[in-house]
Amino acid sequence: MQRIHYYYIALAGFFGLFLLLMAWHTVLSPSTRFPTALILIASIGPLLLPFRGLLHRNLKSCTWMSYLSLPYFAHGIAESYVSQSQRPYALLEVLFSLMLCFGAGLYVYKAEKA
Repeated sequence: MQRIHYYYIALAGFFGLFLLLMAWHTVLSPSTRFPTALILIASIGPLLLPFRGLLHRNLKSCTWMSYLSLPYFAHGIAESYVSQSQRPYALLEVLFSLMLCFGAGLYVYKAEKA
């Protein structure tokens, strides 16, 4: 597979994860215990830090985005185990975080090898 394909997989994982988290915490299953804004800042905020570099194909930002996707993977696994009603959203979170992690990681790997 060419390097650009891995980049597109990473972008699809990022935007899928971003849109899923936005919809999950606002429309699909809003929290009754915490303010929605606080949950969005805590869950979406870290994704936005290396976002500009990801869009510009900066290798360091892609590496950080790959590292940053791992807590989302862990959260998705834990949430799918704990809550049966949230399981479809949690499994989507796992899928998108894996797409982001492996897409960005393999993009950096192929870029360094070339």
